[in-house]
Amino acid sequence: MTSDIIFQYFPDLSDLQKDQFNKLEELYKFWNAQINVISRKDIDKLYLHHVLHSLAIAKMISFLPGEKILDVGTGGGFPGIPLAILFPETQFHLVDSIGKKIKVVTEISKSIGLKNLRASHARAEQIDEKFDFVVSRAVTQLKDFYPWIKGKFNKTSSNSLKNGVLYLKGGELSEEIAQSGLKNVTRFPINDYFKEDFFDTKFVIYITAQ
Repeated sequence: MTSDIIFQYFPDLSDLQKDQFNKLEELYKFWNAQINVISRKDIDKLYLHHVLHSLAIAKMISFLPGEKILDVGTGGGFPGIPLAILFPETQFHLVDSIGKKIKVVTEISKSIGLKNLRASHARAEQIDEKFDFVVSRAVTQLKDFYPWIKGKFNKTSSNSLKNGVLYLKGGELSEEIAQSGLKNVTRFPINDYFKEDFFDTKFVIYITAQ
């Protein structure tokens, strides 16, 4: 699967953005051979399973220039790197507790010339900053995840959605949401936006800051 699938769903990209997306496959294959951040069987589906999946968040919201986004447990840079390409005027801070994964993020980000992304080898709880949104991809159960980022949100919201969490997760989520005790949780089915079967049971979960 090539980067064309990205351009099909996001037709208004600049030449620079297209070039950045095009370079991801070669870079991830190179780094993945040294530091395993994507499963071997999945690397050939990089654009569908990782890049496009990350960009589902961009179907819910357009991040604004100057907004600050924290990507928690970014792994090899998802969803942060694809979103940073798509929103070059927005500031992204990607964190992961595994240092070698952050090395991959830093090197790939540098190779494609991203100026709006920084990466830290840290746990979310150690980051002493405020953000407009937190993004993440199925790091853990919501009841465990939310305490890590509670209190890290800017008070004022200027986007179409109020400041909060945009969390990529799959499966039957009703029980997990109930157990989390969180209020104001909305599920957006990704297959409303992307037609591939891979997205049939996948959601963007939006939680307003609380």
